[in-house]
Amino acid sequence: MNSPVISVPRVARPAGYAHPFLEAAQGRVPSRPPVWIMRQAGRYLPDYRRVRKLFPSFLDFCRSPEHVAEVTVQPVDQIGVDAAILFSDILVLLPPLGLNLEFVEGEGPVVRNPIRDAAAIETLPAVDVNASLGYVFEGIRLTLENLSGYVPLIGFAGGPFTVASYMVEGGSSKELSKLKGLMFSNPKAYHLLLEKLATVTAAYLCEQIRQGVHAVTVMDSWAGYLGPQDYREFVFPHTRSVIEQVKASFPNVPLIHYANGAPTLLSDFTRLGANVVGLDWRVELSEVFKAHPSQIFQGNLDPCYLFAPPEKIAAKVSEIKEVVGKRPHIWNLGHGILPETPLENARAFVRAVHGES
Repeated sequence: MNSPVISVPRVARPAGYAHPFLEAAQGRVPSRPPVWIMRQAGRYLPDYRRVRKLFPSFLDFCRSPEHVAEVTVQPVDQIGVDAAILFSDILVLLPPLGLNLEFVEGEGPVVRNPIRDAAAIETLPAVDVNASLGYVFEGIRLTLENLSGYVPLIGFAGGPFTVASYMVEGGSSKELSKLKGLMFSNPKAYHLLLEKLATVTAAYLCEQIRQGVHAVTVMDSWAGYLGPQDYREFVFPHTRSVIEQVKASFPNVPLIHYANGAPTLLSDFTRLGANVVGLDWRVELSEVFKAHPSQIFQGNLDPCYLFAPPEKIAAKVSEIKEVVGKRPHIWNLGHGILPETPLENARAFVRAVHGES
C-alpha cells in the first residue's frame, strides 16, 4: 500500500524575497535554516515511483524533459525543501563520449565498451553539450516554469574522477582497481582522460547555468577511494580545473562540492574553490567548524537517521542546531536519501530544520 502524498502548500513569495538556500550558499546568515536532500527526487516518493514505471529504461526517463520537470518539483511540494535539484544522472555525459551505457536492474550502470588504454582515451570525441544533451536543458526550462521562482534550482555533474571510474571499470566497483591501475601504471593516459572530462564537465555545468539553474554541484562521490597524497596528485587538479572554469564564467553562482567517505580529504576539499563543501556523517561538525571558520558547509546527518521516529529526528536536529548556531549552513543528509525512507520522516526532518511543529 502506498504512503499518502503529503502536500506542502506553496506560500506566495514577496517581491525581492531572498531564498534562504542562496543566502547561505553565498555566505550570508539566512532568514531561516535552508534544507534540501541529496536524491530528494527518488524512490522514497510514491509519486516518483509512479512516474518511473512509465519507462522501462532509466536513461529514457532522464531523457524525458516533461517527466524530469515533474519529479524534480515533487519534493518541493511534498516535503517542503528549500531548493530543487534537477533530476538526472552523473553518467549522461557517457553516451556523447561514445560509451554504450545501460542501467541494468539489480546491477546499476553498465558500460559495454569501457575505456582501458591510452589509444581509446586519445580518440574520445569532443562533446558539444548543446547538441548532445539538449534534453537536459529542456528539462531545466520546464522545471523552472513549474517552480515559478518559488525555490532555486540546483544543477549538477559528476566529478571527473568519479565519472572516469565508470568509464574505466565498466560499471560500479568496490575497489576501483582498473581505474587506479591505469592511474599508477600509465599516469599520462590517466591525466589525459581526466583533462578531457574536466573540459566537458565544466562546459556542461556552465550551460546548465546559462539555462537558468541558480547553483551547481560537483558530485565526486568516489574521491574517498584515494589517500591524501594520491588525491592531491591525481584528482585535485582536475576537480579544481572544473571549478575554476565555471567560476571564471559565473563567479556569482554558488558551487557546491560533495564527496562521500573522505573525511581525511576535507582540508583539500576546502581548497578547491567551491562556495560550499558537502560533508558526510563521518566527521564531527563542531570540529569541522572550528578548523574551517570561514568555509560554508552542507550536511551531514546520517541518512539512516530518517528511519528513527519523527520526535527523535527533531531532537537530533535540535542538537545539530546548537552546533551550527548563527553560522551560514545548508542542511542536508550526509549522502542520498535511501529508497526505504518513510515519506513522513523526510518531511519531519525538513519540518524540524525549519522549526515547525
